[in-house]
Formats: sequence, structure tokens, C-alpha cells
Amino acid sequence: MQFWETYILIMETLEGNQIHVIKPVLPKLNSLYEHAISGEKGCWLFHPSWHMCIYKRMFESENKTLTKEGILHFLELYETKHLPNSLGFSEFVIGPLMDALSESSLYSRTPGQLMGACPPLGMRLQKFLATYIMLLPEEEKGSFLLKFIQKMTSRHWCAVPILFLSMALAYIPACKVLGTEGLHALRDVLQCTMITHQILLRGAAQCYLLQTAMRLTDVEKVSLPEVSSFLLSLRPEESLRRDTMLWMELCSWLQVNDRCFRKSTTSDFEHQETTSLCQYVRSLVGEYLKTPASERENCLMPDWFEAKLVATMILLAADVEQMRNKHSGKSNIEWIELETFLNPLLDVLMKLGSNAYIPTLKTDKSLQLLLKLLQTCSLKCSNTQDDGVLFFIWKSLMMPVESILEFVLRRLTTNELSTVGDLDRCDLYLDLIPEIVNLCLQVSWKKVPSIKNFILSLTNASIRNLQERNSEEPKLKEQIKKVASMASLTAVCEIMHRKPEAHLESLPSVDALKRFISFFEFNEVLKKPSYIEEKSRYVCAIASVILQNKFDYLCEETASQGWGKIVARYVRDQWICLRFILNSFPTLAQEYEETSEMSLSTDERSRKFLQSALEALTILPSDQVLPVFDCMKVLVPKLLDSSESLCIEAFDLAWKIISSLSNTQLIFWSNLKAFVRFIFDTEVLAVAASAKGQAYAKIKEIIFKLIDMSATKTGVFNVVLSHCCRSWIFPTIDERSALANAFLNAGNYCELITEACVFGTVFRRDQRLIQDVHAFIENLGEKCAANVVTESTNRDDHYVRVCAIKFLCLLDGSNILHKTFMEDIFIKLLDKDKLVSRSRTRYYANSLQHRIKNRVWQTLLVLLPKLDQNFLCGTLDKVFQAGFGNNQASVKYFIEWIVILSLHKYPQFLNKLWDCFCYDEEKLKTSICTFLSVLSHFDIILQNTSEKKPALKKALIVVLQWCFNHNFSVRLYALVALKKIWGMCRLLHVEEFDTLTPVIESSLQQVENMHGTGNARRNWQRIQDHFFFATFHPLEDYSLETIFYTLPRLSELAEDEWISLSKFDRFTDVPLPPAFQWYHSRMELRDLKPSDWSQQDMGSNSAETDSQTEWTDVQKKIIPWKNSTPSLDLEMMFQDRAAKLGKSNSRLIVVASLIDKPTNLGGLCRTSEIFGASALVVGSLHYIQDKQFQHLSVSAEQWLPLVEVKPSQLVDYLQQKKMEGYTIIGVEQTAKSFDLTEYCFPEKSLLLLGNEHEGIPANLIHHLDVCVEIPQQGIIRSLNVHVSGALLIWEYTRQQVIKQKQQK
Repeated sequence: MQFWETYILIMETLEGNQIHVIKPVLPKLNSLYEHAISGEKGCWLFHPSWHMCIYKRMFESENKTLTKEGILHFLELYETKHLPNSLGFSEFVIGPLMDALSESSLYSRTPGQLMGACPPLGMRLQKFLATYIMLLPEEEKGSFLLKFIQKMTSRHWCAVPILFLSMALAYIPACKVLGTEGLHALRDVLQCTMITHQILLRGAAQCYLLQTAMRLTDVEKVSLPEVSSFLLSLRPEESLRRDTMLWMELCSWLQVNDRCFRKSTTSDFEHQETTSLCQYVRSLVGEYLKTPASERENCLMPDWFEAKLVATMILLAADVEQMRNKHSGKSNIEWIELETFLNPLLDVLMKLGSNAYIPTLKTDKSLQLLLKLLQTCSLKCSNTQDDGVLFFIWKSLMMPVESILEFVLRRLTTNELSTVGDLDRCDLYLDLIPEIVNLCLQVSWKKVPSIKNFILSLTNASIRNLQERNSEEPKLKEQIKKVASMASLTAVCEIMHRKPEAHLESLPSVDALKRFISFFEFNEVLKKPSYIEEKSRYVCAIASVILQNKFDYLCEETASQGWGKIVARYVRDQWICLRFILNSFPTLAQEYEETSEMSLSTDERSRKFLQSALEALTILPSDQVLPVFDCMKVLVPKLLDSSESLCIEAFDLAWKIISSLSNTQLIFWSNLKAFVRFIFDTEVLAVAASAKGQAYAKIKEIIFKLIDMSATKTGVFNVVLSHCCRSWIFPTIDERSALANAFLNAGNYCELITEACVFGTVFRRDQRLIQDVHAFIENLGEKCAANVVTESTNRDDHYVRVCAIKFLCLLDGSNILHKTFMEDIFIKLLDKDKLVSRSRTRYYANSLQHRIKNRVWQTLLVLLPKLDQNFLCGTLDKVFQAGFGNNQASVKYFIEWIVILSLHKYPQFLNKLWDCFCYDEEKLKTSICTFLSVLSHFDIILQNTSEKKPALKKALIVVLQWCFNHNFSVRLYALVALKKIWGMCRLLHVEEFDTLTPVIESSLQQVENMHGTGNARRNWQRIQDHFFFATFHPLEDYSLETIFYTLPRLSELAEDEWISLSKFDRFTDVPLPPAFQWYHSRMELRDLKPSDWSQQDMGSNSAETDSQTEWTDVQKKIIPWKNSTPSLDLEMMFQDRAAKLGKSNSRLIVVASLIDKPTNLGGLCRTSEIFGASALVVGSLHYIQDKQFQHLSVSAEQWLPLVEVKPSQLVDYLQQKKMEGYTIIGVEQTAKSFDLTEYCFPEKSLLLLGNEHEGIPANLIHHLDVCVEIPQQGIIRSLNVHVSGALLIWEYTRQQVIKQKQQK
């Protein structure tokens, strides 16, 4: 019986859907389990599905807080209860529970958790899954986990749930339960994770899924080909890379389980049941390079999947071999197995240069594998020389370098590349060249002459090919040759730019390249080729060749549909070559040829290039414009004076491209960086600022557009600010620059720094969740390989402010340029604070206005020590004026701190402080506490003053008058200041203060010895213990940590405003000065917990509420239909339903036709429905649609009959009801009205309520049978009409209930 009572209570409470009502009932779920399980037999007395109904109801609730509570409670069961196993539980976990877990918002942190902590649901999920799996019988573990993982692939999961589910799987204790099907399911989950744009979360999920595979896979049930296929689903750039701990963990797993894997069905080792890793890799390489003899040439290059697979497995097997040798204590490693893996590849590569008849498929595959091996990373914490595997691979691959270069040169410079499909091969060859150059520079310089000869021949041949004139109807082969030749020149330019140590610029061909590019006709497009000749050739071909040629032809036809992409690539390559020439050879030569170009000056040539660049921006797709931006960066400074309008056109066109891109596109960030380098180039900014013309205004306009863009595209402002701060404080300007000092730009564009100091938006809840989970992953450090592998994007919004603050910290007050800039920033920030204060005199805590003001004063505090006396003399008044505002606590503390430090450094400004106390009380009512708080640190202020007595005397006179203020808070602040100042006076033993001693001593003694336990005594103790008065030291606590982390935390600012020191360390683009001292808070301050002395008392056990195991009593809402007839038709109309719910017994009609406020009508509707009135009469049924009415009525209108009677129809309606036997009762104060406490309501009563302002009109009072008034004790003469009506409705109901009881 106890089970069912508790069960019904819980289910009835859940109907309310209100967390504050439901949460106290949840502990009763624990007792429900105690009643449901037999302690002796350890089995279920009641079927577990009864419990599941409760949780399912919670999981499906619209209230997400209730859903989260339900999930957390369910997950906690297996930690606290030893539940008997049940198939129903497993089905429930895979069904309703996992459906509920797909909601991202459930994974938010609790308010008390620090940023970067694992959310409660994430931790509970780990513990639950680990415990649950251990409790399952061995034979059920595998099937449960397989279904669990398959469920993860059954829907489109968001990044956050898939991450925490993967993490929970990875923390299951190792057990061999998954076979081939499980591995395939994990691979499917990997593909699900690729959908999200959150790269870090995506990478972290991949890491956890790999760890899951290693912990849970039964290696005897899977083969190495299946394992390697799974590994290829992991992206090296996001998770599994050779320089991570995850790679080493994988190597260790492969070593431990070597020779345990199931034999593959395609294995050559028929006599063995298992296969070793080395045997598998040897056969893998052999199969990869094996080409069927009948294989014909075709236009398609093989997929990269196989090359990636073979390269990855070679490296894994080699690292496993190295690990095995180290464990066995071998010092000399001979790399026998690795050599065996590489030999088949080296055999093919050595023959490339001399054997022209090697099948194209074989050359493609060997070069693909070579490229993947060359792109291998060295192991973490080791340089290349210490990485034995990598160094042996590199040494081995040095042998065929000449053969490879000879083959690539032949393929690129002759007519061997003739189809569209060959362009993929061209890319392969050109990707190889920089890797081979890097290989030669790393391992042996002996091969560098071969590299130089190759570059020389390739450059000259490519130029010749491009200079050839095409026929009127160009053929495909001719056009492909031009594309390949331009791509080759591009590769040469990129190598010379990135590898200056190779000294390739001294080659004779570089001069020819420079001359060729200088006079090239840019944006030249390639006409789409004709296929007429090819068609006739195919028609005439013999039957045996028709099918193959037809295939080739179809390849070309299909590829030619993307001819626009090929042309765009050709044009982009032209601009990459020009970028190299402009950056390497600033003065373009003119004496090479007798052409019409010879007469052009450098400016005219630059203008022509810029015009071509604008044309290129209009014809190139967005992903190809980056080299054009780079060229514009060089060209615009030369032309800004002479061709300003052309440059502005370049600005506008570039901005149009950037603003049209989505920040999820991979090209967005690279294009944005190029755009920023171009617009915010040191010379561009300087030239524009010197002229103060349209270009200057346009750049400032772009600055604010970029800041606006940052609100929706997080990280944009970071790119801009990082570039500007580095170029202004650490300029890298060459000799051709006319700029004397790059820092002048900081002053000319100081809006950038000003806005950066206060930058930061208030994020939506879903955005904060993503940031929290990012912080959690980053806190894992190297334990999570995604942190090592993924590029640090520095897109955190805090980065902008950190960068700006570090920039300001680097400035030197003795440098006149720096000094002027800091003073300008200080004034601008004070003006911004004033503007925010004017826009909204009162603002909420943690609102955007609060945050901006807080950031302003934090920055001012950083700048303060660098400002001199003359400047402070003129600006301190503005600081004091800011103190008069109605400021939030954190802002107030910063203003007080700045005043204290200013007066400490320059005590001669004390008169400015005394002036603040001279204003009338109206101005001081919201700010006097600020200035009294300053006086509570008077010992710091007078530290540098020799004559302390006059100042103390003045302070006493000022403070004493505020000790008797009528406002209790002001008196407390004044008493704290008085206690501090009087303590200083006593130490000095000043005789003239003796007359004040009795008054002050008695005042302080009285407040210390306050009797009772009321708020006065507690608040006096609280304000003395408050951190600002008890612990905070304005001088010793001056540090970045206090300003940006400790004080915001202690003043209970929102957590996303706390900037930890780790962020100052992590963001290294702008360093702090080497001798920077103000870094850490004192330990005493750092260890304090947030508390505000003005906070109301909390109950002593309030913190323990949630941990209570059982509540003695709980809120329980009435269920109106609890005792109703079971045969109710649930689909009946609302009016019929209301009539059948037992409410029609009442004979009370409430008439509210005179009321015209929807809120009052909504409240009356709810009250009338609750107390069972038979009807509510309103002036218009349109009120029901009003949102304010619905908000107050909470759906009561659906359960209560509503009648429309307009005010003009009331007389007739009242007469009709009189004839039906109703007594018409007016709720009004009249000369003959009855006291409500003395009036006895008839059963058939009609209550007429008056209008909110005028009451019941005189013409209606004559139609009333009686008036009833509510007795009053106070001064206000009337109640709200809803309250009045509610009192009468209740009194009627009370009297009728008493009558019914008496009749029984």
C-alpha cells in the first residue's frame, strides 16, 4: 500500500510540471525502489515498468529543468541502489533515455561550477554507463553496447550530446564485448560527428570513439583490415595524428594485441589463424602497388583513400616495432620491418625516371603514397633527428629523388598531360615538389643542385609553353598544357618564398620569370576547347578500342562542364606569381623588352595592376581571391595619394566579398586575414591618415563594420586587433616605407583600441553552452588529442580585450607618442562611460550596459599608473563625477579603487574629494557610500603625506555628519570609515581630537555592542567582514588577476566576464613586458568566496536542501478530476467538459462587464474557475485572446463558461437574472452597504463588480438588491477589483461549504 500511495503522489505532482513543486518529491523515488525490491530475494516485487513511467513522464516534459532533474536522478540510481537486472531497463536506456539525452541544453554547467568544468550530466553519464555495464551479465554486455552505439547513429545528433556520450563510452572499464558489427557502428558514429561545424568538439568526439574501440573491442573477432578501415574514418587534422598521446596509446594497443586479430578472409596466410601487424602491412603495400597487366590508361587518378590507409598503417607498424624494441632493451634498431615495407615503393620510384612504360596507375599510386609519407609529423617532444622512424623513412626516400624529379619534369613540361583528368596528376606532382625540397634541406644538401636544375628547367619550359600562341580554335591538349605550366610557375614561386635558405632566387630562370610576369596580360582566360577532332577520331577508331576511348571521351566531357573552375584556377595562379614578384622585387624592371609598356612609370604600372586586381575580384570565386588581396596590399599604398578613388573602390569590393562569406566556410578565415593585412597594412593606414581624406573615413567605416560583424561571427575582431597591435608595437617595415613610426597609426585609429577594451557581447544560452564545452575540452590539455591537433583559432571573445590590455601594458609613459595615446584613450573611455550612463540611468546587473561600464573602468585602472600628475589633475573631476552615478557594485569598486590610487599617488588632490561631500543630499543619495568607501582606506591615501593631522581632522568632520544619516546603509558605511579614521587618530595621539573622544568612542562601542539578533547587528558584522574593507589592499592587490578575475568574481559579476590569467598566458600574439610585475592577486584575496554584506539572510540549512533524502511534507496541487467518473469522454468540447467536472453545482455568477483591464479579467477568470463559479460574465469575449489575459488566467477560460454581456446591456441582464431568482449583489462602498463579515450569501447569488476607476455607475446601483463592502484598517480607500472580487467569491464559497457539511 505504501508503494502505491507514494507512486500516486509522485505521478500527481508531475502533472503540475513545476520544478519547485516536483523537486521536493523526487527523494520519494528512492523509497519507491525500497518498496519495490525484495531485500531477501533481490528481485522485483513490482514490475520496473511502473518506475519507467515516472521517468518517461519527466523526460518528455516541456520543462527542460524537470527533464534534466529526471535524467540526473535516473543516472544516479545505479550508483546508490543495487537494482536487480531487468531487460526493461536496458530497453528504457536505449529508448526514452537516449532520446532525452539528445537535447544539448541539458549539458549546461550548474551555477556554482567553474568555467571549464565537466557538466554534471557529463559526469553522471560516465559513472552510470560504467556501473551499468559492469552489472550486466557477460552475455548481455555486447548486445546492449551495440544497440547503444547504433542508437547514436539513428539520428542527427548535435555536437555536445555526441561528445559526452562518446566520452561516457570511453570511460567504460576495458572489456572485450564488441565485434565487427560494433566496430562498424563506431565508424558510423564517426561519420555522424563530421556534420557539426565545431571542429574542436568534433575532434574530441573522434578521440573518445577511438578509445572506446580500443577498450571494448574483442580483437579475436575483428581483422586488421577492419581495424585499419575504422582508423581511416578519423581525421588526422582533428584527432589521430602521429604527434599525439592518442597515437602512442593506439600503438601500445596494437603491440599488446599483435597476433591476436582474427584472420581476414582475403589473407594470404592460410595456415595461420591470426595475422601479425607486420605481415598485414607487408601484404597491404604489395597489394597496393600491384597493377593488373590489362590495366589501360584512363583519365581518372585513383582515390586517395588507399594511399592514406597504407601510409598510416606503415607508420603505425613502424612505431609499434620501435616500441617493442625499446621494451626489449635494444639500443641499436635495424628497422628491418620498416625497410621491408618501403622496398616495394622504392623499387617503383627508382624506375620512374628511366622507364617510360610504367603504367600510369602505378606511378600515381606510388607518388600518392610517397606524398603521404613525406607529410608525416614527427613525434611529440622529439626533433626530427631523435625520431628514428621518421628519419629512417626520410633517409630511404632520398635515394630516388633524382628519378622522381626527372619523371615529374617530363610529365609537366612535355605533352603528356593532355586531359582534364590529368590536372589532378599535375596537382600531385606540384604538391610533391615542396616536400622533396624540404626533404633535401632536412637530410642532405647534396641533392640541392639537382633541385636547382629541376627548378631551372621547369621554369624555362613553363614560360615557353605559356608564350606559345594558340590556334583560333584551341584544342583541349593546348589548354591543359597552359594550365599545368602556370601551375608549375606558381609552385616555383611558392617554394622560393617559403624556402629562402635554398637560395633559388639566384637562378637565371628567376630573372626570366620576373620579366615574364611583369608584362603578362593578367586575368587572361582560357577559351573552352573544341572536341570536334576528338569526336571524329573516336568514330574512326577500331571496335576494340571504342569502349575505352568512349570512356575517356565521357570523362573529358564530364570534366569540361567544370571548365569555369579550371579557368578560375588559371587566373588565381597568375596572381600568386605576381604576389611573389611584388614582394620579392619591389621595383618592377622596365628595360627587358622594347614594348609599349616601356614608357609606363612605376605608378602607372601599379595602377594598371590594381585595375586588373579589381577585375579579378569580380570574376574569381570567393575561394580564389586570397592572392589578389595580397597583391592589393602592396599596390594600394603606392596609389593612395594619386588614385584615391581607385583604392576606395578596392576597399569596397574587398569588403563586399568578405561580408558575403559565412564564417563556417573554411575559406572565410584565410580570406579575412588577407583582407585585414591589406586594409590595415601599416603603410595604407599611414598614408590614409596623413591625407585625412575619403580613404581615411572609409577605413574607419570598415573598422566599425568589422566590429558589428564580430557580434554574429565570433573571432572577426580578434583577427583585426591581433594584426594591428603587432604591427603598431612591433613594426616590421622595410627600407621602402616612408613611415617614421608605426605607432602613429595607433593614435590615428584609436577607436580600434577603445572599442576593443569594451568589446564583448552577451551570448545566448546555446552559445554559452558551446563556449563552456570548448573550455572543458581545452582544460583536458594533451589528454585530448584534439587540443594538440586542431589549430588554435583564438576566437574566444575575451581574446580581444586581453590583446588590447596587453597592448596597453606594453606602452611606456616616458615615450611622448605612447603618453599622448594613453591620455586620449583614457578620455575616450570616460566619455563612453558617461554616454552609457546617460542612455540608461538605471541598469540591471550583468546587463550589457553594466558589462560595458565594468570593462571601461577595468581598462582605466590598467592605464592609471602610466598617467602623470598634470593629466590626472584635469581628469580626476570626471572620475569623481562618474562616482555620483547609480552604479552596480563591481563598477563602484573600480571607481573607488581608482580614486584611492590617485589620491595615494597625488595627495594634493584631496580637496577634490572633500568637494564631493559638499553637494546637496539629493545628489549624494545614490553615491555617498562610494565616497565613504574611499575614506575607509584613508590610511593608504595618507601613506605619502607628511602632514596627516589636517587631513584626518577634515575626514573626521566629514564622516561624523554621515554617521547620523536617516539611511541605515549610509550610517554603516560612515561607521566603517569612522572606525578606520579614528584608529589612525589614536595612533598619532593628537590632543585636539581629545574633545571628540567620548562621542566617537561611545558611538563605535554602541554599534559594536548592538543587542538582539536582528538585521542591524548582522549587517554591521557583514560590512566589516566584506572583502573590500577587510581583505582588499588597494596597493598590494593591484594586479591583472585582481582587476580581471578576482574582483569581478567577488562582486558577483557574470562568470563570462571573469578573465583568468591563463588567457593572458595563452594568447601570445602580443606579449607582456618582460619586467611586468602586476600579475597575481594576493592569496588572501584569491581564496575568498563571493558575498555581499547587503544580501538577505539565508536559512542555515538552505544549502543542504537538495541533499535531503526525504521531505516530511511536500506541495501537492489539487487534481480536479481525481474523483470524477472514469467514463469521461476526453474529446468532448471544453464547455461540456466543464459542466461534467462537478462544477455546475455552484449557483454563483460573477459579472465583470464593467472591468476593462485584461490582467484583472484574467485573474478573475482563474479565481472563478478555482472556486467553481457557474459563469463569468465579461464585456467582450475578445479579451480571451489577449496575451495578458492568458498569462493570468493560465487556461482557466477553457474550463469555465464565459458569457458576453456588453455594459449597455447590463440593466436588461440583471433584470432577467432577478426573474430567475438571483440576488443581485454589488461590490461597492455605499451608505447602506453591508459588512462582508456580517453578510450571509443566498445560494443563487450574482456578484456585480465595478470599473477599476469609477466603481459601479449610479444608474446600476438602483438595480442592486444589496451592496457589500470589505472592512478596511488602512488609509488607502479601495482594493484592486480582482482582489475585491476574489474575497467575495471566497466568502461565498466558504459559506456554501459550511452549509453542505451541516446538511450531511
